[in-house]
Amino acid sequence: MRLKKKVKQRLLTIIIVILVLVVGILIWKSIHPKEKEVKEVKVVSKIDKYGYNLKENKTTTYKSMFKELEDILNAKEVDEEKYASKIAEMFIYDFYSLEDKTAKTDIGGVEFIYNDILENFLQNAQNTYYKYVENNIYGNRNQKLPVVKDIEITNIEKSPYAYRDKTDENAYKISLSWDYTSTDFSNYQKTATIVLIHDDIKLSIVELQK
Repeated sequence: MRLKKKVKQRLLTIIIVILVLVVGILIWKSIHPKEKEVKEVKVVSKIDKYGYNLKENKTTTYKSMFKELEDILNAKEVDEEKYASKIAEMFIYDFYSLEDKTAKTDIGGVEFIYNDILENFLQNAQNTYYKYVENNIYGNRNQKLPVVKDIEITNIEKSPYAYRDKTDENAYKISLSWDYTSTDFSNYQKTATIVLIHDDIKLSIVELQK
């Protein structure tokens, strides 16, 4: 009789422990809901010769600009001034439009930056213009952010540009102006001058003048 009583007590203890664990797990799940799976961003188009990639999460406007760039670079003879102009436009749109960025580390226009200054460029961007961009990796951000529109090239010229121990005799200096889709950002930067130098067959941004 005593043996049966001990067995019953043990079974009761086990059942209680299991119930406590189940309740604990349910409470933990209610406090820590399962996070949404982060979708991998795919590359949907490439300009292999120049190393430019188009990702699926880019806006319709940027995708259209990428197609224009592709047409310029796939021509039998590349019109370098058109190439420089398109790079400048794409950079302004992608860098200064923040609405499609997932975090302050998601810096736009980086593939157009000269590799030697890239690290410094990223650091400066995160500490200034991108500093207050909230994380949107799970798509639940409510922050209102700027989107660029109506980019205009106001001046383009060729001139020598010295960088470190090299001089590009035919560097491009391009001045641009733009606006934003919302008047909420009417006091944001709207003009800039970009310097592009030859980097093998590519043109790369080496300086951004505000």
